[in-house]
Amino acid sequence: MALFQNITTLEDLYVHTLQDIYYAETQITKALPKMASMATDPKLKQGLEDHLQETEGHIRRLDQVFGMLGLSPKGVDCPAIDGIIKEANEIAGDIADKSVLDAAIASSAQAVEHYEITRYGTLIAWSKELGRNDAAALLKQTLDEEYAADDKLTKVAEARLNRQAS
Repeated sequence: MALFQNITTLEDLYVHTLQDIYYAETQITKALPKMASMATDPKLKQGLEDHLQETEGHIRRLDQVFGMLGLSPKGVDCPAIDGIIKEANEIAGDIADKSVLDAAIASSAQAVEHYEITRYGTLIAWSKELGRNDAAALLKQTLDEEYAADDKLTKVAEARLNRQAS
């Protein structure tokens, strides 16, 4: 509980959540290259590589949001994203069949996207509540990209990966 003892206001919670997603995005930039290198389906591999570039843009937007708040960008440990990435690595390490491996990678990537979608949706709502429409607009751009990435992963999985794995 010590992690959260300095959170007493919505503003505190907002900053903490920004720091959480900042940490998550930086961890994702480390995980995506590994996932892409393990993927064998060309569309999946390309989608992961494309999303790495987008994720770097998400970090730049978060840098801007921190700047709008007069804060330096920094992350706080995010056990949720660490757990999602750890699970993805453990599952992928146990799969020999390449089509099943690709399905697992796509599923893990979607778990990451869904986590990000929840965080960005919450941050947009809190930005508006705190009168930070400037921050909300930047965060909405990222949320839209997260939804698009999730949609692409769904299409790749439904079109090819899930059929090959079954």
